[in-house]
Amino acid sequence: MKNTIYLLLSLILIAGLLIFGISNQQAAVYKPMPVVELNKEMSASKHLDSVVLGAGCFWGSEKRYAAIAGVVDAVSGYAGGEGVRPEYREIIKRSNKRNPKNHAEVVKVTFNTSLTSVETIIKNYFEGHDPTQLNRQGNDIGTQYRSVIFTNTEDQKLTAYEVLNEYQKRLSTSNYGKITTLIQPLIEFFPAESYHQDYLAKNPNGYCPDHSTGVKFDPSQSIVQVDNSKLLTGKHILVIESENYCPYCEKFKKDVVADYSGKTPISYRLAPQLQNLKIKTPTWATPTILFLKDGKEVYGKQGYMSAELFYKVLKKFEES
Repeated sequence: MKNTIYLLLSLILIAGLLIFGISNQQAAVYKPMPVVELNKEMSASKHLDSVVLGAGCFWGSEKRYAAIAGVVDAVSGYAGGEGVRPEYREIIKRSNKRNPKNHAEVVKVTFNTSLTSVETIIKNYFEGHDPTQLNRQGNDIGTQYRSVIFTNTEDQKLTAYEVLNEYQKRLSTSNYGKITTLIQPLIEFFPAESYHQDYLAKNPNGYCPDHSTGVKFDPSQSIVQVDNSKLLTGKHILVIESENYCPYCEKFKKDVVADYSGKTPISYRLAPQLQNLKIKTPTWATPTILFLKDGKEVYGKQGYMSAELFYKVLKKFEES
């Protein structure tokens, strides 16, 4: 009996040691699963930044910024106002035309900092309009069209001033006046009405506003002057294009120029390349189609021109 008790105790002891050993082994290899913070900002979003830019009418600017490599979104909107509702019908009222507290038409540009920089975008901004014009761009006049940069960090502010000062030197060399661009901290951005977003795509028979000076940060990219002597004699059709992508220019080429059957030669120029020509029609809208005789404008049309209208004008022009 005593031997049986000793045997049972021995078996219990051995079983306990085995269980204890296995438990220790499991404890040695067990590693808790990492805790996932569901509210933690995704790493990709850490590469996103934005800047708000005002360069006159936001329709063309939105299209221009969206084409920059690294830009993920460009949204038209309003900013910088006080006491004025951020709505299009409010900011265009006559009472707000000279109101310094009116909202400006702006574009919020969101970009991936791994692919581009705020410096690159602000350089593109300055090259895309005439920052020496005060509260206007071409025929668009009023404080809503002011040249302004709204920054969201001190680094953005410093970069904006550095780029502005560099561009002022280049503009002065090209006989332009003082830059009027304001640099201010962003208080709040208000997206514009839905019909203003992607406006150029929604309105296929319009124009792309182009108020650029032609002055570049990289001199090798500056607009080259051309010889217009051949346009000073006889009849010519001149198409003013944008130096950037212009859907209305491409549409005009497709609808009219591709199947052109007239006798009058067609030439292309940028707005800064019209030396020695006598032009009456403003050339800030692209395309602008000009009918010239001996270097002098006979007829001009801002914006897209349908084939029907084009050939109607061409017939009178060639018969005159």
